[in-house]
Amino acid sequence: MNKIAKLKTCDWSLLLLTISILASGIYLEVTQSSGLAAVWIHIALGILFFISVVYHIFLHFGKSNWFERFRKLKNQFTRVLWWVSLATLITGIIACIHWTMTYSHSPIGGIHGKIGFLMVLLSIGHLCKRISFLKSKPKRNIPS
Repeated sequence: MNKIAKLKTCDWSLLLLTISILASGIYLEVTQSSGLAAVWIHIALGILFFISVVYHIFLHFGKSNWFERFRKLKNQFTRVLWWVSLATLITGIIACIHWTMTYSHSPIGGIHGKIGFLMVLLSIGHLCKRISFLKSKPKRNIPS
């Protein structure tokens, strides 16, 4: 599979995971994180989402210094998405640690939820700008 095909597969996975994590995040907001299974599902989706985002960035930037690459990006929207994603990850890790120790919702979990919703909105914007790539059919090499 070439890089473009890998990127498309990763992007479609990210789209499905974005919808899933948004749905589970809304459910947790509405129920105030009251169900153990719902929180574990959200954590599992978050881990899958994080792995997919890392792979997505790897497909774009390889093993280079990602902090430096994002710092130099001309597209400010993508740069903001990077920083909001990092904030979501950090607050998510802290909230997960707190939740696994107490099985209760915490203020950091609430902050994580708000930043996470912002990240999902930015991710949708990021996707909308690139929707033609996602919808395009792969080019076949036809020998002449």
